[in-house]
Amino acid sequence: MGRKNFKPEQIIKILRGIESLLAEGKNLRDCCRTFQISDNTFYRWKKEYGGMQVDQAKRLKQLEKENLRLKKIVADQQLEIAVHKEISKGNF
Repeated sequence: MGRKNFKPEQIIKILRGIESLLAEGKNLRDCCRTFQISDNTFYRWKKEYGGMQVDQAKRLKQLEKENLRLKKIVADQQLEIAVHKEISKGNF
């Protein structure tokens, strides 16, 4: 299977669909094939999005993006501070 990018809403819908098929007595492998994902993808998604609602998943992704942005800002600031320390020592 090729790699597809699913939105959090789609992932939650797929998880719900698989859970309903499992409740009907179908096995996991067949359920995953129905939605064209691997077993490993199902387990990873279930671990990450398990009991979430769609709006919670969207918020999680927003927070992850914001966290990444803030980490980049902190890294840039630390680099600037290191450069200023070296300049102030006269080691340039």
